[in-house]
Parts: sequence; structure tokens; C-alpha cells
Amino acid sequence: MGTRNAEDTLRISEIFLSLQGESSRSGWPTVFVRLTGCPLRCQWCDTAYAFSGGQQMPVQQAVDVVSGYGVRHVCVTGGEPLAQQACLRLLSKLSEAGFAVSLETSGALDIGGVDARVSRVVDLKAPGSGESQRNHWANLRLLTANDELKFVLKDRADYEWARQQVIERQLSALCPLLFSPVYGDLSPALLADWILVDRLPVRLQVQLHKILWGGERGR
Repeated sequence: MGTRNAEDTLRISEIFLSLQGESSRSGWPTVFVRLTGCPLRCQWCDTAYAFSGGQQMPVQQAVDVVSGYGVRHVCVTGGEPLAQQACLRLLSKLSEAGFAVSLETSGALDIGGVDARVSRVVDLKAPGSGESQRNHWANLRLLTANDELKFVLKDRADYEWARQQVIERQLSALCPLLFSPVYGDLSPALLADWILVDRLPVRLQVQLHKILWGGERGR
């Protein structure tokens, strides 16, 4: 029996059912497929457990596991899912199976190969993450109204940086924009006040799963 190639096999940290806590899909029962591994080390990362470990799984088996949960929405996340070659095949297979698929990606890797049926939630890294130099700005020209840009903000300096990006790059013309406070570091109410004062064309996002259940795993 031959060895599976990188396009057919995933390393998966976990697959689980929860409520989507972020993006415009917040609140929907969603199956999360969390892939192992990430080339970034954001200061505020809450999924460091996915940096290593996990189990090897054929793409079709992952799709079968997702199907067993009986819900329509699926979110492929990480880690950084696009760091695995087989992620693109997984996204296409899930779309072909009729799921409403979203991808959560750091924005450090090229999103051009992602199936057009997938909603790409691209995280632009602010300076407080320690990884802002990794932003792959060429991704911006690939975005459509089906995608979303997310800014996770640690403090006022991060907010000022994000506001500058929104205004100078006219990001609201590309896709919906999400501003999210780092859980436990920046008050959501304070971030809301800043957004209102500046009349920014962005949506405030709080992590619903943490409000409901607390902790880092969100379930």
C-alpha cells in the first residue's frame, strides 16, 4: 500500500461542534476542523495547543467526520490551515458536499488557491501581535464581498494602526471589516467607543464562545 501524498492527508488537531463565535456567522451551530501547525507566533494566540501534535487523516475521512455532525456550517481553522497543502482539497471537498464553508487564515499566506465557494476570513496582524511584518498584502486584491477582513486589537496603538489601514487602503470597499479586542486585554466597550467616535465602517466582534463558556477552547 503506497504512502499518501501531502495533497491527500491532513494533520488535524481536532474536529468538534460548537457555536461559531466570530465573523458574520457568529451564533450558527458550526463544525470546526482545526488543522495542526502554524508558522506564526502571535503574542495573544489562544490556540497554541494546535502548534503541534494532532493526528493524520485522509481528506475524505475528515469530510465524512464533518458530515456526521448534521449541521450546515463548517469552519476550517488552525493554527494556520493554509500551511498544509491538503487544506485546499479539504475546502473544495467540503464545498462540493454542500456545506457553507469558511476559512480562518492569518493573512500571512497566499489565499489565491482557495475555492471560490469558501468565505475567507483573513486576519490582518496588528503590531501588538508581534507578527505584523508577516502580513501578505497582495491578498487584499483577491478579496471579494464573500470574504471578511479581521483585525484583532490589543490596545490603542493597535487600533490606530488598524484605523490607518482601513482609511488609507479603503478596505471597506473590498469586503466586510471586523474589529475584535484581544480577550482579557482590551475592553470591548472601549473599542466600541473608539469605533463610534471615528465613525469607522467596521463591525465590532466579540468572541461569543468565550462569553458563553469562557476558557480557551470555547466549548
